[in-house]
Amino acid sequence: MLCRDVMNVIEKEYPLNYALSWDNVGLLVGRDDKEVKKIYIALDATDEVIDEAVKNGADMLITHHPMIFSPIKKIHNLDFVGGRILKLIQNDISYYAMHTNYDVLGMAELSGDKMNMKDAEILEVTAEGDIGEEDEPEGIGRVSDLEIPMTLRECCEDVKDAFHLGAVKVFGNLEDKVKRIAICPGSGKSVIQAALDKHADVLITGDIGHHEGIDAVAQGLAIIDGGHYGIEHIFIEDMRQYLEKNLKDVEVIAAPIIHPFLLV
Repeated sequence: MLCRDVMNVIEKEYPLNYALSWDNVGLLVGRDDKEVKKIYIALDATDEVIDEAVKNGADMLITHHPMIFSPIKKIHNLDFVGGRILKLIQNDISYYAMHTNYDVLGMAELSGDKMNMKDAEILEVTAEGDIGEEDEPEGIGRVSDLEIPMTLRECCEDVKDAFHLGAVKVFGNLEDKVKRIAICPGSGKSVIQAALDKHADVLITGDIGHHEGIDAVAQGLAIIDGGHYGIEHIFIEDMRQYLEKNLKDVEVIAAPIIHPFLLV
């Protein structure tokens, strides 16, 4: 199977035009006519991930986060991103990223399912139906009402169980009751207002700073920060299953879950 055939399988379910305008998705490095017999899947194209892809003899590397965001004027070994690009090219590995198109068409619903959210609504609409063939709107994050209210502390435990986390960062009173929950994997600063507009009691997300956290609480919104990687790592296993189901004669290897920082 050629790389372009793998891309077609991915883009049938996760079309590139659902990515947000600032994003950089699709084939970023390598050949679309590369013969692919082995795929390595990870969240980020770090040095360690690329080394493992090489070690495992991968023909294609697929990540959630794009390694290349800004325009590159020079590619050489003196720059860490340039060094990664060179290593991919030298080992003839085609590199593909699926970021906000997956956030919209996969991550939002998957993360809601992990939290057992029922009749969930889109947290923030990013596509009104004029992008693809369907008329239904699409977007990032989900929000829904719990069948039985719980304390913020209990909600934290649910998040840790759902995403296999040892700890979370919390803004809010742990004993307050929460009824309506919102979730947005990744960096959720930009959806705080959307969560407030949807009358959520708590937002589950990542990358929340001091000021965003205390300002959200002041407006009645608690925040559970499970970390950017902490919630989004669900991409790896989900895409492994999808590719194994839809590709023939291609081995799919999932990177191990290794959090980028430790709480000590």
